[in-house]
Amino acid sequence: MGLRERKKEKTRLAILDAALDLFLEQGYDSTTVDQIAGSVEISPRTFFRYFTSKDDLVLWYHDQGEEIMQETLRSRPADEPPFTSMIHAVRAVAHDMDDSTPEDAARFLKLRRLLDENPRLVGLSVARGAATEQRLAVEIAARSGVDVTTDQRTHLIVAFAMSTLRVGFDCPQPDVPDMRILVARMEKTLELAQNAFRPGWDV
Repeated sequence: MGLRERKKEKTRLAILDAALDLFLEQGYDSTTVDQIAGSVEISPRTFFRYFTSKDDLVLWYHDQGEEIMQETLRSRPADEPPFTSMIHAVRAVAHDMDDSTPEDAARFLKLRRLLDENPRLVGLSVARGAATEQRLAVEIAARSGVDVTTDQRTHLIVAFAMSTLRVGFDCPQPDVPDMRILVARMEKTLELAQNAFRPGWDV
């Protein structure tokens, strides 16, 4: 990153940190954009340059994860089985988590706490995840040369692979206060998923 990009990233992370702390201290619904902006000494207008809303801020992890998966899919060999490509895409998210700084890990765990305490936000997260799956299906369909609007196999491939994220994060024990344990559980879930299907089922 250049200096300008580093300053923007520093501001974005400062907003995230302040917001997550305020959400957990005084409640999501009770926290205003003005309060978040004030805690990092920026104007509300500046806040909206980085996030369109409080909800958008809460969904920051989805944006990061989708970007990683899309980039990974585009880098995989064109003749690779589509489910294998999707598993690599999900594993790339796990690797990114494994490489995260202590600060990044703390943000992620705070976000999990916030979602646990706010069912409405869980609904938003589920909806955002569904939108990600639709966009990933478009990528998988293009790689396979099929029509995403009619090919059910494409959507199953994406849904099966993405379900490993949910199981890895939440099952069998949702409250895990250590990023390393989460990553290890995700890796185990990915291995189980790969071993559950016979080669060639997805082509």
